[in-house]
Amino acid sequence: MTFRDELLQILTEDQLLCQEPMSRHTTFRVGGPAAYYLRPNQEQLPGVTALCRARGIPVQITGNGSNLLVSDQGFAGAVVEIGQQLSALRVEGTRMTVQAGASLARAAAAAYRASLKGLAFAAGIPGTVGGAVAMNAGAYGGEMKDVLESALVLMPDGVLVSCPAQRLALSYRSSMVQKNGGIVVEAVFSLKPGDQEEIGGRMEELRQKRLEKQPLEYPSAGSTFKRPEGYFAGKLIQDAGLQGFCVGDAQVSEKHCGFIINRGAATAAEIWQLIQKVRDTVYDRFGVLLEPEVKLLGEF
Repeated sequence: MTFRDELLQILTEDQLLCQEPMSRHTTFRVGGPAAYYLRPNQEQLPGVTALCRARGIPVQITGNGSNLLVSDQGFAGAVVEIGQQLSALRVEGTRMTVQAGASLARAAAAAYRASLKGLAFAAGIPGTVGGAVAMNAGAYGGEMKDVLESALVLMPDGVLVSCPAQRLALSYRSSMVQKNGGIVVEAVFSLKPGDQEEIGGRMEELRQKRLEKQPLEYPSAGSTFKRPEGYFAGKLIQDAGLQGFCVGDAQVSEKHCGFIINRGAATAAEIWQLIQKVRDTVYDRFGVLLEPEVKLLGEF
């Protein structure tokens, strides 16, 4: 029995894609094919990941692909999408329970409709709840750790565990989940009653800020680098004279130097070469080593 046949004992035909171009599944819009692209629901997820482990197939978990740079050669393993099949959401009082594949924008909109404050900062982050919890995503002064009560996590040993937020060790763009290879399956947010008009006004204010300051018209992975302690990555890159600098069709955004964008036909290799150029130049000029937020998948 082939590995594909084994997968089809767990998944349906439409939940399994072979040699699937990752350019269709990343916000950079680049990346070669994944050998297997899987879309399990919550009940299927433990079986799928256990099968991959048993067969020695490398696994990459993805949501919206908003923080992922996949090599042009692709990935000779299984990409497991935590997406539409895992996107249920419910609000009970001031608590919101959201499956990991729901978008942050949808979660923020649901909070707004329920007149609950605390998630407005997340409305414009182009990712899913699971990825946001795993990396403690944040923007405009808010972070997941500010509102997260608990998370249901599929541990590396295949056991589902409900973890209080404190156990997840959420810190700047990091968490226990990210470090130990667990998978966020569901999150519970603890929010506060608020004035719907004020919440909507804050969301619109942040939307306008993003439109004015970020190159949303181009494919990117959001902020390319983590914020170095005591500095701002975009300011360092601009001061290093790299605003608008290109490698092929990959460019340091002229609108916001913290973003590397795909001007249309960039390759993953060009984006990675530009990331390295930026790191080297900033380090040579200022002695600050920028750490990419973007995760690499495949060979570079």
